Amino acid sequence: MTVDPNAATQSRPSPEPRRGPGAARYLVPALVAAAVAVALGAYGKVHDPAGTAFNLAGFSSTGAVKSWLATAAFFFALVQLVSALMVYGRLPGPSWSAALHRWSGRAAFLLAVPVAVHCLYALGFQSYESRVLWHSLLGCFFFGVFSAKMLLLRSERLPGWLLPIVGGLVFTALTILWLTSALWFFRTFGVTT
Repeated sequence: MTVDPNAATQSRPSPEPRRGPGAARYLVPALVAAAVAVALGAYGKVHDPAGTAFNLAGFSSTGAVKSWLATAAFFFALVQLVSALMVYGRLPGPSWSAALHRWSGRAAFLLAVPVAVHCLYALGFQSYESRVLWHSLLGCFFFGVFSAKMLLLRSERLPGWLLPIVGGLVFTALTILWLTSALWFFRTFGVTT
């Protein structure tokens, strides 16, 4: 068999470049985060504050209840930070670091929810001084960015830097929330139950 070098070659369609899910996998969590933050802020602003939402036996005030719940949430957020460093190999850690990270995050969130419900229902979105304004803004931001993080956790093939950045935003927001509420309460009224 001979091959004619001048013969026309058969043309094959070139394969289309493979595309990932695109910007939607980042845009949807960002839009959900914004919607959650704005919805919480809008509700807090238009809602007439009730003054109190709950009180637990054994505590002297709702401020004490909120401060201790927020402190416990902040403690679990610190566990989240350390366990994240272990999961990402920045600190040595046991094989169960990932489980510790997941469960400490769940605990922090569950402790933060009643605090947020009380803040929204009893106090609303306030801006009468800078500490309170920052607290209100960051409370809305925290639940927004937390929502984005939960959605991003379900995405595949994320850039390696994305979850640590979003998790860092969640941690930073919760830290400043704790500083502007629980720590302020303990410094102003004393460490009471």
